[in-house]
Amino acid sequence: MLFGWWKTSMDMSMLAMEAQGVILQRLTMLSMGGPAAQVEAQRMVTEKVLAAGEAMMMMASGASNQKVIHSYRRKVQANARRLSRG
Repeated sequence: MLFGWWKTSMDMSMLAMEAQGVILQRLTMLSMGGPAAQVEAQRMVTEKVLAAGEAMMMMASGASNQKVIHSYRRKVQANARRLSRG
């Protein structure tokens, strides 16, 4: 029981740190302006709405907190990779 709680806490902490990196990358891109910034702003809002909807569906279907956090982390990590390339 304790180990599960510890793992969830660590995953949530990692999610928070990874998300901060993505926020930094996005703010940097948005501050430069231009067409790429507009596309990123639209993508960001769309992704957030879809991710929240997916999380709600996962929770409604009985998924564990760990699975929901893992799903969010995959999305954040994918954004970090995509933003670091470009």
